[in-house]
Amino acid sequence: MPTRQWPQPPQRRKSGAGVIGVIGGVLGGVAALFVLLVIGSAMLKSSPRSDTTTPVAIPTYEPSERATSDTEPFPTETGTQEPTREPTSEPTQEDEPDTNVNPPAQVKLNTSLKSNTMYRAGVLPRLSCRAGNASIFSHSQLKALILKTGRCMDQAWRPILEKQGIQFSPPHYAIVASRGRGACGDYPSAGSMVPYYCPQNNTIYASTGAMARGNGNARGYGQILSWHGGIISMLAHEYGHHVQNITGLMDSWWRSSLDASSQSGKLALSRKLELQATCFGGMWMRSVAASYPVSTSNRSRLFWFYGQVGDYPGYPRDHGSRANNNRWFRQGWERNAAYQCNTWMAPSSTTS
Repeated sequence: MPTRQWPQPPQRRKSGAGVIGVIGGVLGGVAALFVLLVIGSAMLKSSPRSDTTTPVAIPTYEPSERATSDTEPFPTETGTQEPTREPTSEPTQEDEPDTNVNPPAQVKLNTSLKSNTMYRAGVLPRLSCRAGNASIFSHSQLKALILKTGRCMDQAWRPILEKQGIQFSPPHYAIVASRGRGACGDYPSAGSMVPYYCPQNNTIYASTGAMARGNGNARGYGQILSWHGGIISMLAHEYGHHVQNITGLMDSWWRSSLDASSQSGKLALSRKLELQATCFGGMWMRSVAASYPVSTSNRSRLFWFYGQVGDYPGYPRDHGSRANNNRWFRQGWERNAAYQCNTWMAPSSTTS
């Protein structure tokens, strides 16, 4: 693969974790795109099965005392968080911000990667969010489920972020049956089926057809796991990028990436960003497990699913290995606290 150019900040986009399959298209042609989850293993059978893998060890790191203490002020930086911009045109948008909610008091936030204010947010509240029997192979049913669970994600993340003084705003959604063009490029891009989050207009873009049935040589999530929890967990990953955006984590990642002196350093930072979003997705799936519901068997299938997701040999290692994608989804599910998703303080072996 030729060296890929880094896009300018307004065109950044973060793509969701991919599924093992084959990417037949060539990345490029969209200047906005830096990362794309690579899909591997054509040997994977299309019918899902229970988790038969050996459990992956969960990282044992802990945040610093200052970062978790309720008696000491949280560390701050001299810079201020750049507000996110509202889209100039309305994509498919089903949920508006609650205008009756009083804005949080103005506080000085820490927007750094390692000591971000959001790490004090704690556990997501347990919510009632029933998925029903939506078919992922029906555009209307899957789109409705994505928008419904998106509102549940708002209800989960809003209170714990606002409690820390972080101004919350929900993301927008652009969901199509086949393909479209968004502010950060085509969706899906050539040879891919992954959704993506565009921080330029705070919008999650997705093709229901590509996610369910694949695109070109790239197999769809639905060909790996027909239960809708797999796709919704991927949308929870994209929502995790929105959380990173409104908390300043994404801007801090971008500055660090520009300062990195090597391509390997840039890729290492990208993996930490992506795996953190996967951890946030795991937190949300756990928060609705009782009502969604996520049965014991489906939980095992979900863990197995994340053991099939990761960087494919021969392509840029920008999303993390399959073992570490499994690790960080389970980290969010099992540890279930915001600071436990601090990939920036985790051992490098867990973000390879």
